[in-house]
Amino acid sequence: MKKQKPKKSRTAPKPKMQTDRLKGWTKIAQFLGQPIAVAQRWARSGMPMKREGRFITASPEELSRYLGREAGLDVPVHIASEDMDLSADLKRALSYARAGTSGKKLSSR
Repeated sequence: MKKQKPKKSRTAPKPKMQTDRLKGWTKIAQFLGQPIAVAQRWARSGMPMKREGRFITASPEELSRYLGREAGLDVPVHIASEDMDLSADLKRALSYARAGTSGKKLSSR
């Protein structure tokens, strides 16, 4: 009989540091759906960015909150990507819009 080797237990992979950060102008611009020049211009006008060494980084959550404030909303803007299911976000946005317009009456001419 052959001796069976004890099974090696797999260790959990180490979590990557700051995986939620967008690193570099290209990634930030892709997240925003804008050209790099626009992302850089928005950064000069106050968009939250951090310099880490020679790289520029940004948090998707901070960018969403910033875009919401710039749009005059009190909620963060949701930036969609191609692989997202948007039905829940659409329902939330519709209920928010309906709640905001329910107390307002349209003036008739």
